[in-house]
Amino acid sequence: MAEPQGRSLETAEDIQARRDQVLARYQKFKESAEQRRGKLQDALSLQQFRRDADELEGWISEKLQTASDEAYKDTTNLQGKLQKHAAFEAEVTAHTNAIDALNSSGMSMIDKSHFASDDIKKRLDDIARLWQLLLDKLAERGRKLRDAQKRVHFLREVDEVSSWIADKEPIAASDDYGKDLEHVEVLQKKFDDFQKDLTANEARLVAVKKLADSLEAEQHPDLDLIQERFQELNTAWDNLKQLTNERNAKLAAEHEIQKFYRDANETTSWMNEKSAILSSDDFGRDLASVQALQRKHDGLERDLAALEDKVGNLGGEAIRLQKTYTDSADQVAAKQAEIVGNWEGLRQKAATRKSKLADSLQLQRFLASYRDLVSWCGDMKNLVSSDELAKDVPGAEALLERHQERKGEIDAREDIFKSTNSFGQSLVAAQHYANEEIKEKLSSLSEEQRSLLDLWDQRQKEFSQCMDLQVFMRDAEQMHGWMGKQEAFLANEDVGDTL
Repeated sequence: MAEPQGRSLETAEDIQARRDQVLARYQKFKESAEQRRGKLQDALSLQQFRRDADELEGWISEKLQTASDEAYKDTTNLQGKLQKHAAFEAEVTAHTNAIDALNSSGMSMIDKSHFASDDIKKRLDDIARLWQLLLDKLAERGRKLRDAQKRVHFLREVDEVSSWIADKEPIAASDDYGKDLEHVEVLQKKFDDFQKDLTANEARLVAVKKLADSLEAEQHPDLDLIQERFQELNTAWDNLKQLTNERNAKLAAEHEIQKFYRDANETTSWMNEKSAILSSDDFGRDLASVQALQRKHDGLERDLAALEDKVGNLGGEAIRLQKTYTDSADQVAAKQAEIVGNWEGLRQKAATRKSKLADSLQLQRFLASYRDLVSWCGDMKNLVSSDELAKDVPGAEALLERHQERKGEIDAREDIFKSTNSFGQSLVAAQHYANEEIKEKLSSLSEEQRSLLDLWDQRQKEFSQCMDLQVFMRDAEQMHGWMGKQEAFLANEDVGDTL
């Protein structure tokens, strides 16, 4: 109880009581001040907590707006957006410490039975919910961006392969199979390169399929679109492969057909060359040239024998091609008919020329014999008519002897004349193509023989008359000489001197 004011402290007990009273009031003041300090500190901590919570909540709300945008729907520069998102994630992750610090601060106040523990707990739960929402939105945004990137990457790969297939389809679907064998082989070489390119790019389709499978395994949100586009791509690829196989088969078929045409044309060309030779009207001008032509013809017939095998092989190939490639059967059959027609014509020409060469050989043998006999007749006529009449009996006798020898030569040739005449008559009887010429030569030969014999008879007569003249002249001269001697004897006047 307070002392009345103005009352003096008279005793030590009063002083001690007063002191105790002051100390008690001071202690109470200190306790009140301490309590006040504690409350102020709690209030400060609460305000700091609220401030940090407000800032963090504001920051989370701001980032929630960023995390909630639909940038993934715009597929331009997805890589750049993913890089920004990675930076965004790093920024959010960096704020984990702030969340942890706020949680630590709030839980510390709750553990100390802060007067606003319920509010702090609620605030912590709200921020935790917002933080988790941000993390979820962030993860969702990242997933959607990655899904968009995977979709875009997949669709880009599909588009690139589809575009490549579209570029290659006109090549595989081309109906140009070549105009001749060389053209077909050029097309086959180009198509071989095309097929190598096709095989090399098949890995791209496999890669797209693996990508589609992985997206299916991930249950990509655009799986229906992915499966649809891959099916379209796969269908386009199968169509390209089918077109490729069909063109490859048609080129192979065209190669076989064009090879047949080339072989057929080469054979026809060869036959035309031989036909031109066989069509020649040169059957030789003499025996040697005819025999040379016959030897050449024998070689040609050997070539024809080899060609017959070629024609037979072409016939077999034509039958096979007509059965295998019915679309070209008519053309192949027409070409084969052309070959057979040319072959039959060539064989006929060869037989005809061989016969004519044989006839020409007979003609040249006859003409050779004819020319030999005519030449011999000319030579013999020159010999028979070349001798001059003798001037004496021995000369006349020698002339007659030589003339008889020549008659022996003429008689020895009689069989040759007869055989030549008989040979010529047989050619005429066989209706030889040179009948008129042969008849003319036979007539000429007969005339030559007759004129030779006439000349010999004429010279025989002349030589006989010369012989008679020279014998007469010899005898006359001898008589003249004898008579001269006798006349001299008779003219001698010496009749002798004695008996």
